[in-house]
Amino acid sequence: MPQNRWCFAMITPIDPLAPTTEPPRASAGGGDDRGGRGGTLIAPRTRTQSRRPSLYRVLLLNDDYTPMEFVVHVLERFFGKSIEEATEIMLHVHHNGVGECGIYTYEIAETKVTLVMDFARQNKHPLQCVMEKK
Repeated sequence: MPQNRWCFAMITPIDPLAPTTEPPRASAGGGDDRGGRGGTLIAPRTRTQSRRPSLYRVLLLNDDYTPMEFVVHVLERFFGKSIEEATEIMLHVHHNGVGECGIYTYEIAETKVTLVMDFARQNKHPLQCVMEKK
């Protein structure tokens, strides 16, 4: 049973011994340069532009029960702050009710919040840590 095929370009075999003045052209019909019926379609190149991930602020909330030394310890341990930075952030939280510990991508911010909350719970402190989109 013959199959009907659409042909958009005429494909001629290339004779390697024949002199030519111009290079062989690729066919537009999807055939290969050897005269076969199969071929490869080449998709146009598209440039994808990657976006920077959204950033989230990790915040500590003030309470009247968590010792200041514990907050400083949390900032040093989970956020890599020096004792001076940790003390400054702790005092900011104490006076203003909230303080920023750092800015991270979603996954890292979520992990840090979870680690701080678990650590506070294990040590029986009501310290609250949250994250918000920057």
